[in-house]
Amino acid sequence: MSATAAPPPVTGRQFAGFMVMVLGMFMAILDIQIVSASIADIQAGLAASPDEASWIQTSYLIAEIVMIPLSGFLSRLLSTRILFCLSAAGFTIFSLACAMATSLPLMITFRAAQGFLGGAMIPTVFATAFILFQGPRRATMSVLIGLTATLAPTIGPTLGGLLTETFSWHWLFLINVPVGVLIVIVVSRTMTIDQGDRSLLARFDWLGLALMAAFLGSLEYVMEEGPRWNWLEDETIAMFAVVATVSGALFFHRAFTRDEPIVDLYAFANRNFAIGSLFSFLVGISLYGSVYIIPLFLGRIRGYNSLQIGETMFVTGAAMFLTAPLVGRLSQKLDTRVLLGIGLGILAIALWLTARLTAESGSLELMLPLALRGVGTMMSMVPVNQLALGTLPPARIKNASGLYNLMRNLGGAVGLALINTLVTDRSAAHRLHLAESAGWGRAGATAWLDSVTAGMTARLGEAQAGLAALRRLSNLVQQQALVLAYNDTLLVMAFFFVMSLPLILLVRRPGASGGGGAH
Repeated sequence: MSATAAPPPVTGRQFAGFMVMVLGMFMAILDIQIVSASIADIQAGLAASPDEASWIQTSYLIAEIVMIPLSGFLSRLLSTRILFCLSAAGFTIFSLACAMATSLPLMITFRAAQGFLGGAMIPTVFATAFILFQGPRRATMSVLIGLTATLAPTIGPTLGGLLTETFSWHWLFLINVPVGVLIVIVVSRTMTIDQGDRSLLARFDWLGLALMAAFLGSLEYVMEEGPRWNWLEDETIAMFAVVATVSGALFFHRAFTRDEPIVDLYAFANRNFAIGSLFSFLVGISLYGSVYIIPLFLGRIRGYNSLQIGETMFVTGAAMFLTAPLVGRLSQKLDTRVLLGIGLGILAIALWLTARLTAESGSLELMLPLALRGVGTMMSMVPVNQLALGTLPPARIKNASGLYNLMRNLGGAVGLALINTLVTDRSAAHRLHLAESAGWGRAGATAWLDSVTAGMTARLGEAQAGLAALRRLSNLVQQQALVLAYNDTLLVMAFFFVMSLPLILLVRRPGASGGGGAH
């Protein structure tokens, strides 16, 4: 297809194949969060410690974040169809391997392979949507993939909790197998939109790949583990931070000086793509950060189990699903930048409303802000997709799609690191302040201790009752400090979205055909 020729119409076979590709992307993104509500069950099944079990999640994220930007080169080398089918097949095989894992080292190895191989499905679907579809159909497909990319991590804890409670944790991975087989069969028979260029293999930048893997893998590790081990005070975190810095500098130098780099970074010269990627980064903070902090609150403060947490979070997914048709219509009638501004504003309001948590907040109190978060995420994600990829020529879309999706995942990693750090620091500050208010010199605290002690004296004796009352007061202080810290963190996240609104003024509106049809 020439740069000026209109693209051929999408056939029914291609449309069916694309819809199955979207299903594959859904499965790949779902697996980021599906284990989050069931880590304790997997940990028990593999006889691992809580710190070790966290690597079940971390290994997947590190491997996936390396594959996502690499997918652009591989798609040009192999073709979109072959890369997607290989990715789906590898994801399926290692899903089965995860279900059969008998030890933590095996599980971590299989999860890393699952994340690396499955990671190519995500940017490939974004690129295919912008290559195949034009005009109103592109807007519709953008809504579809936006819904998929946001809905999957939102319902992940719900589905994971349901499968674990009903069957066992093995079904978190077994559910991928029949779906994966179907995806490979259908896509291999229906999707032929381009041809691979095998000559690229001779110019494959192996050193660039090694530097990119060291940079992104180390960065993801530092973001994931840094808050838990007090950042650079831990020798391992400090070492990986140095590796990320050095390998990152070398990778960027190589990417800008080679004729055929492993990742084409020149897409960032497009102003819309650069700002759109920044917005994707912010949406990643909201998407993964909110899915993390609310279940954390419900589990630690309210004592909800995985299924109860999933049921509470489901309102966000339902709101996304119901909002999708409206966003599709609005994206064709409103200036895309206006729609993005509305979405970011709703996200800020949703997070501000959520930042009113108390120790008694539950499903009813969270229903409105969680629903608003779903609406805001959909109204942000769809226009960001259009703005970032809609002004790029077709030749750059494959590489750009990988970079764009990478920014969303990096936003999630930075968001989780920010949340964990803020929660730790702010809870310590609130605990100190509350402890001063609950000291012996405070009449209210003394009266509360006397009342609780009196109520337990007959059962425990005076000395033990006094100690039990002090423990209860200490636990209450810690609980309230944690709730206040969660509120502070949610307000910081809301502030990010408010501060990002002026960036919309710098974005150009994509043309009717967008990325390349008329370029």
